[in-house]
Amino acid sequence: QVQLVESGGGLVQPGGSLRLSCAASGTVFPFNVMGWYRQAPGKQRDLVATITSGDNTNYADSVKGRFTISRDNAKNMVYLQMNSLRPEDTAVYYCNYRVGPVGSWGQGTQVTVSS
Repeated sequence: QVQLVESGGGLVQPGGSLRLSCAASGTVFPFNVMGWYRQAPGKQRDLVATITSGDNTNYADSVKGRFTISRDNAKNMVYLQMNSLRPEDTAVYYCNYRVGPVGSWGQGTQVTVSS
């Protein structure tokens, strides 16, 4: 069982930046995929970005060039640097850990982009 705890959300003006962090604890296998997903009110949870333990990354088209996902395998941490934030980025952001078909979710952190 893996537990995930997100931090770093908050209120930011359009064009601003935020950095989300996610700490994984428990039985963390070395070969895994970690990622960020987001869910806006009334909408489904969508992929934002994922990163493998070998640092292969994948991004949603809507965030390419603005968001950067990274990880620290020694600390079991994953990060999401979000730049040039837009109001449509407003959502609850969830950290995800996955090994094959088995995964865990964090509790989510709210990101609000508004002037």
